[in-house]
Amino acid sequence: MDGRELVRSMKVVGSVQGLRSVRSAWRQRRADARALPVRGAERARVPGQAAGARPEPGGGVVRFARAELRVCVTVGGAVFWGWDGAEALPSYALAGSPPDPDPRAELEPDTDGGWRVVSERVMVAVSRHGAVEIRTPGGVVLRRELPPRWWEPVAGGVARWVQRAEVAADARFFGLGGRARGPRLADGTYRLWNTDPGGRFGPEDDPLYVTMPVQMVVADAGTHLAFVDNSWDGRVTLREGEEGAGSGHDRPGTSELRMDGGPLRCWVVIGTPARVLHGWTALTGAPVPPPAWALGPQHARWGFGSAREVRRVVAGYRERGLPLSAVHLDIDHFDAHQVFTVDGERFPDLPGLAAELRADGVRLVSIVDPAVKAAAGNAVYESGRAVDAFVRDARGEEVRGEVWPGACAYPDFTDPGVREWWGGLYAERLAQGFSGVWHDMNEPVSFAPFGDTTLPRSARHRLEGRGGDHREAHNVYGLEMARAGFEGLRGLRPDERPFLFSRSGWAGMQRYGGTWSGDVATGWPGLRASLALVLGLGLCGVPYSGPDVGGFDGSPSPELYLRWFQLGAYMPLFRTHAAIDAGRREPWEFGAEVLEHARAALAERERLRPYFMTLAQLARLTGAPYVRPVWWGAPEDRALRDCEDAFMLGDGLLVAPVLACGADRRAVRLPRGRWYDTATGRAYEGPGQVLVDAPLSRVPVLARAGAVIPVRGEDGAVELEAWAPAPGRTGGGLVIGDPGDGWGAAEVERYTSRVVDGEVRVERVTDAGAVAPERAVRVRGVASAGG
Repeated sequence: MDGRELVRSMKVVGSVQGLRSVRSAWRQRRADARALPVRGAERARVPGQAAGARPEPGGGVVRFARAELRVCVTVGGAVFWGWDGAEALPSYALAGSPPDPDPRAELEPDTDGGWRVVSERVMVAVSRHGAVEIRTPGGVVLRRELPPRWWEPVAGGVARWVQRAEVAADARFFGLGGRARGPRLADGTYRLWNTDPGGRFGPEDDPLYVTMPVQMVVADAGTHLAFVDNSWDGRVTLREGEEGAGSGHDRPGTSELRMDGGPLRCWVVIGTPARVLHGWTALTGAPVPPPAWALGPQHARWGFGSAREVRRVVAGYRERGLPLSAVHLDIDHFDAHQVFTVDGERFPDLPGLAAELRADGVRLVSIVDPAVKAAAGNAVYESGRAVDAFVRDARGEEVRGEVWPGACAYPDFTDPGVREWWGGLYAERLAQGFSGVWHDMNEPVSFAPFGDTTLPRSARHRLEGRGGDHREAHNVYGLEMARAGFEGLRGLRPDERPFLFSRSGWAGMQRYGGTWSGDVATGWPGLRASLALVLGLGLCGVPYSGPDVGGFDGSPSPELYLRWFQLGAYMPLFRTHAAIDAGRREPWEFGAEVLEHARAALAERERLRPYFMTLAQLARLTGAPYVRPVWWGAPEDRALRDCEDAFMLGDGLLVAPVLACGADRRAVRLPRGRWYDTATGRAYEGPGQVLVDAPLSRVPVLARAGAVIPVRGEDGAVELEAWAPAPGRTGGGLVIGDPGDGWGAAEVERYTSRVVDGEVRVERVTDAGAVAPERAVRVRGVASAGG
């Protein structure tokens, strides 16, 4: 936190608390100095020469002079490899047990004195010095991990290590969690340490709240995802390759990972982007779909202040005929900022308010912070102490941090018993009438003007009974808090699908809900960062996310607010939100013109709600994100791999938001095929770049020729919007209806489109063959239509 942020934080929390945060930072520094070993002399180690191998199901163990490597190809084609006895479990990322080994995969000697594992879907080659190559079945190298290097303290302790990988010269890197630059990750170093950037962030800030050692790498030869299952602090340095560099030879792209400790183990999944994400979520868990209402527009602000203000805002939406699905209450609705409480003066009958709003179709969502005010008489703190719930230091004393309520203790969510205790506390939120929760400040945060704004690295955690410290637990803290909340809500109301999204998390967080951008800075760079975050998170398996529309920390101009609102209307989580001192975010606060254009964006979001429901259920079934890079269906198109200012919404729509001040036209890079401007109906042919109108009233949206998209008709029923296929081509789409807010299976309807005798014919595909659809069909892109 720089001086400006310290001044701002002291202004918000008060000078007394600001001074306490200084003392807290000094306590943290002293605690780590006492408890963590000073890294002194170290021994460097590399694997050495291969000395033999032992076959095992799915692969085997290769022995080297100073290390050993286990390689296993699983039945789904995912590859696991681990050094020095590192196994797939225990793991916070995996959903249950790892997949079974592929019984057909065989370990056999390779020509250079190394070994290889051959299977139907992938080949893994291990050189005699310990390099690991991931190859296609045809032998094309997708990724080459060079022999690792460890540095082990002479006096004992934790070994740090480095692993360097090479990829194709034309490859592009994506992922690493939520990054404000991108979605393509430029050359540079990215830290793996979940971090509150301190009030606001823009494209230049890194790291942020959700970091993951998950890389999606796209090249001509193929796509692969690599995940190093290690939650310690680390840094990834990326460098794109260069074709024809140096005497006509390609210089490969490189990824160098340096970790401060923990196991060296990795999963790799190869295939098309869709197949890779399907394999990734098979490992880490299917994304839980939000309830149907959470796919609608939502409104939040830190500083609603009272039930009266909430009613005023909701009435404003209703009086102007604007749809609204939820209102989010921030920390100002708590009693003195204490979690699981309510300020009875400002919200004298919160259950009554919730029931009143729900009768009008609006849900209440509550913020939940992990920090618990450490004070006698605080019921949550007392109940936590009774079950020994809080993180302790190396001397056995409760760790204290400074957060909104003052001096706070922190639940240890890496303990199953603590998760069960915490999950039971959500009964209070349900009794207050809340329909969902958003987790905040769970990196976790402790205010500090210097050093890490989190717990001491020496703080002790249970880690499922294994024991360890915050160096290992920090990055999974938000993940396990989400797990505690999700499992608690599911236990309290087993027939309802919980709605939960979390500011911090780690690989596998999609099992429990989604996330959002956090405190993105108000400004055009923040708008661009909003898109980068959603795209990057989707490629890491987290499909449900969205930005703070309008930015968190400042007052957007009417134009900026509108362009952000228009982008948000196509994001999975569509939510306005702002800081207590940043002004209002209601659409009517920005003038009559903005209000009318925002109304149009809201109307289009409501019209597309069946499509968003389909995408939510499709994410559960396949792992495919709602919001996808434009290269998703054509990763071989290099121009698309470099496109960062547009995205696919499912397979059918290409959205080109306006990200620059004053723009009323913009260039759009199209994938191969015919595309229709949904506003004008004009057809464009891809691949290539076209210039389209982008008036203040809308952002360009193009539909893929042949797409069949479910939309909400004027009577509220789901109908099919079919875009005419190009001559000689066919198309299609899916409709997956709302299975309710519980756990019922959703029915998948498949449709095809084709041109017959000059008319577009849409048919439903069933086990009995193609039949006429029962839903109404509206054909666009041509003048005539057929059922």
